[in-house]
Amino acid sequence: MTTNFPLIPNLKDLQPGDEHLREITLESKQVYEGYYLKLIQDQVQLPNRQIAGREYLIHPGAVAIVPILPDGRVLLERQYRYPLQQAFIEIPAGKLEVSEDTLTCAQRELQEETGFVARQWHFLGKIHPIISHSTEFIDIYLAQDLEMTQADLDDGEFLDIFGASLKEIHEWIKEGKITDVKTIISFYWLQEFYRSSSA
Repeated sequence: MTTNFPLIPNLKDLQPGDEHLREITLESKQVYEGYYLKLIQDQVQLPNRQIAGREYLIHPGAVAIVPILPDGRVLLERQYRYPLQQAFIEIPAGKLEVSEDTLTCAQRELQEETGFVARQWHFLGKIHPIISHSTEFIDIYLAQDLEMTQADLDDGEFLDIFGASLKEIHEWIKEGKITDVKTIISFYWLQEFYRSSSA
């Protein structure tokens, strides 16, 4: 499907002072639709009026959860990630369902992946992990006062869960054992949350 646009600004507003950076969409074409990703190829007019190509994925958005166990350790997962053909240490996470708000998604994903539910939830922040070629955003939540119930993994989902101290996580990040961006950023936001709470 190809959509031709007149030479008008894109729909999303820019911050004041950024207007000189705007790229104007001239043509947009969806070239692939998968299970939940869509690949878009666009032609845009650059600020200098030259024409360039843009290629990006439409992503429904996701959440990530920092679950704190009763002993203060962070609940982590070890999961195989097919594109990189290796298992990664990361916090629980998952994509949004249609019309699902991010807190509801976080609560659902925590229970489905780990079997835990949390009585306390705090929003830590939002990240855009792949700004060069994806619309994906991740809302990150802190989950406290955990209670164990029953996990309900999706078909084809396999992972291990375990607890790690903040010191261990810090060392694993420094050593390159944790390279997942949402997990690294969430770790530092968790530290900031603890600092702010104790101030």
